[in-house]
Amino acid sequence: MLYHLLFPLHDRFSALNVVQYITFRTAAASLSAFAISLVCGPILIRKLREFQIGQVIRLEGPQSHKTKAGTPTMGGLLILVAALTPTLLWAKLDNPYIWIAMLSTTLFGAVGFADDYLKLTRRNHHGLRPRYKMGWQIVVATAVGLVLLYLAQSGAYNTRLIFPFFKRLIPELGWWYLPFAVFMLVSITNAVNFTDGLDGLAISTFAIAAAAYTALAYVTGHRMLADYLLIVRFPQSGELTVFCGALVGASLGFLWFNSYPAEIFMGDVGSLALGAALGTVAILIKQELLFGIVGGVFVAEALSVLLQISYFKATGGKRIFRMAPLHHHFELSGWSEPKVITRFVIAAILCALMSLTTLKLR
Repeated sequence: MLYHLLFPLHDRFSALNVVQYITFRTAAASLSAFAISLVCGPILIRKLREFQIGQVIRLEGPQSHKTKAGTPTMGGLLILVAALTPTLLWAKLDNPYIWIAMLSTTLFGAVGFADDYLKLTRRNHHGLRPRYKMGWQIVVATAVGLVLLYLAQSGAYNTRLIFPFFKRLIPELGWWYLPFAVFMLVSITNAVNFTDGLDGLAISTFAIAAAAYTALAYVTGHRMLADYLLIVRFPQSGELTVFCGALVGASLGFLWFNSYPAEIFMGDVGSLALGAALGTVAILIKQELLFGIVGGVFVAEALSVLLQISYFKATGGKRIFRMAPLHHHFELSGWSEPKVITRFVIAAILCALMSLTTLKLR
């Protein structure tokens, strides 16, 4: 919005010429998101306490978490407002990629909101039934995939698949890209959701992954850098850098209140929205498979759940981990909560750095 208002005035006020640069608008979006979080955070926390919207702890979780019952939850609403508002302010709103990313994030957040709302009204940790929760995610992901196929037909997108480390392995999926995109978007969303279990864990690791995708989005939309690194270039995808920057700023602002000991939890409205944001950006900039490295922590968390469930059913009740997701296993192994968080953040940083090296190792 501000771009469309301010840039036309750059002939009269030369200082406004800076608004055309993605780097400037990304920094502005990030700082705006952080500021919105800091200003609105205390207000939201106070209101959630007034309405007694507190976290419901699952009975089978670690005993140490029972003290967290009643902590204000659904803080993901703060993240959504803090991320989407600066995007609307600083991004080019005639860019279809921006709208796809924002709508996907919002709709997945709506599914999470319904889940959180049911948990609060029922006063237990059971929200939407799993089949409904997954079903609505698939519906939203399918809508995103269909839009991408439409853009591909008009030449604004392509359905090729890029493999990290292999510069010539770029198969064309055609209509098969639809189920692939749905699978990737739903999988990434739930992987982030599984990570939300300790104070500040999900939001800190998300901020790192979002920062990595900020760099990847910028490179994908930059003609010289994309050609130099031999990656598929989408001129319009560069605008997603602004969206990713807003996500980083909103994440840091939320972490201010969510760091140990947390004053507020994000709830599924936050974790599903954030997962969808990462997944949608990964798909739009053609770095879907790279998420396996960028979001290595999220992938490990999701795999720990799948392995635990599969092994439990196959062996008639035996477990691989003390508890899944993985962060609970380390917690029950004797690591303090801050130590688990810190070490997972270190792992997330290493994964992000490793992912960026793949751009050159092709």
